Amino acid sequence: MTAAEHHVVPGQPSTSGTPGSDGSSGSSGSSGSPGSQASQGAPGSSGDGGAMPPQDRRRMIRRRLITLTIIVLLIGIPAGYLVISAGQSRRSGQDKEAEAAAQGLREDWPSGMQRRIFELPVPGNATGVQYYETNNWKASRMYLKFRTTSAGLDRFLSGVGTGRAALETGKVSIGERDTRITGWFFGPGVDWAGTTHRNKAPRPTQDITVNMTDPAAPVVYVVSAATP
Repeated sequence: MTAAEHHVVPGQPSTSGTPGSDGSSGSSGSSGSPGSQASQGAPGSSGDGGAMPPQDRRRMIRRRLITLTIIVLLIGIPAGYLVISAGQSRRSGQDKEAEAAAQGLREDWPSGMQRRIFELPVPGNATGVQYYETNNWKASRMYLKFRTTSAGLDRFLSGVGTGRAALETGKVSIGERDTRITGWFFGPGVDWAGTTHRNKAPRPTQDITVNMTDPAAPVVYVVSAATP
């Protein structure tokens, strides 16, 4: 057979690029099966049985201790402050009384406000006016002494809310405690007359004692006490 008569066989495609080989290589890229992924991501797989972790329990105990401490501080601090404040006020009042007793009566008129608070309408013609004021946690007191005329005494008693008829002959209405603080002396040999004019709290109550030895020039002693 001549070369011209020889049949040429067409070229065959290469087997390295067959669809089958491509498919096998594509399938090999997926390394994990659905079953294995489900087993890795399944909830509750730790097996703790619902118990609180120790760290969370410690946090809960710490929060409770902090809350209890805050409650104790909120209650204890104000209560302690009130006790201390009451003690200081009591001591301060006692110190002021002692200071007033040491200094004695002040030779001057009490201020207009003091006279209004303690309801002591000192007559305008009063002479030898002396006073001082003490304050403590129980009561405030104004101690007052002055000389006036018979008419001035009537004006004073009327301004307080009482009258000459209320004065009891021979009575000293000012107690021992107040005489000890003021140094006043209500001894025998003097024509004393006294009364106590009471008002409803918080208005003051006045203990009034008058030296009536000279009716034309009586000397008035008053202790006006107001309770807060």
